[in-house]
Amino acid sequence: MLNRVAVLSDIHGVLPALEAVLAEPDVASADLIVLTGDIAAGPQPVEVLDTLAGLGDRVCWVRGNADRELVEAQDGRELPIEVSTWAAGQLLAHHVDRLAALPLSVTLEINGLGPVLFCHATPRDDEEVVLVDTRMARWAEVFADVPEEVRTVVCGHTHMPFTRLVDRRLVVNAGSVGMPYGGPGAYWALLGPGVQLRRTDFDVDAACARVAAESTFPDAAGFADEYLRSRHSDADALAVFAPRDGR
Repeated sequence: MLNRVAVLSDIHGVLPALEAVLAEPDVASADLIVLTGDIAAGPQPVEVLDTLAGLGDRVCWVRGNADRELVEAQDGRELPIEVSTWAAGQLLAHHVDRLAALPLSVTLEINGLGPVLFCHATPRDDEEVVLVDTRMARWAEVFADVPEEVRTVVCGHTHMPFTRLVDRRLVVNAGSVGMPYGGPGAYWALLGPGVQLRRTDFDVDAACARVAAESTFPDAAGFADEYLRSRHSDADALAVFAPRDGR
C-alpha cells in the first residue's frame, strides 16, 4: 500500500521543468513517482532519461505514444514531428531498451484510493484521445476492460490537467511537465489519500535559455519558446483534439 504517489506526465525531454518538479518537497518525499508517458521526445532526451534512471526504484515508468515512436524510429520509421526524429537519433541502446520494455498501463494500490490504474492516453491505447468534456459513451468504450474494482484512472497525453467523474469512477489527468497547454509551469499530480492537481513554477526565461544553450536540436530555442512559455491555450488545444475523441 502506497501512501503518496507523485504523477509526472508528458515531460517531453525538458530537463529544467523536470528538475523543478523533482525538487518539490512532496515529490522528493513521495513513496513513488509514476511517469505516465511521453518522457523523452523533446530537446533533452538523454538528459531526462538519465536523470530519471538515476532515481532507480523510486520511479515507475509507463509507455506513451511518443516513447513507442522513439523505439520504432530505430527501425527506420519516419516520425511526423521533427524534434522526435532528432531525439530518436540521440538515444543509446540502453535508452531504447528501457523505452521498448515499458508497459501500456500499471495498477497500484494507494491509500485512500484503492487500486489506481495509470496509463498514458487510455487503458487500452497509448494515443487515443479523451478530454474533460468527452461524452459518457466514449468513456464507457475506453474503460470497457478496466476491472470494476479500479475506481481511479490516471492519464496524460493531452497536456491539460483535469479531474472528473465518469460513472462513479474518478479520472485524473496530471497535465504536462514539459509542454503545458493553458499556461506556463510544470503540471503534475499528487495522489494519496486524495487527489491534488499541482503546478510548479520556475524561471521560464532561464529555462528557455538553458534549453537553447544545452540542446543540440537545431530549433531548441524555438521549441522552448513555444512550449515552456505555453504559447498554446487550453482552448486552442481542445479545439484541435476534440475531433479525435469520437464526438
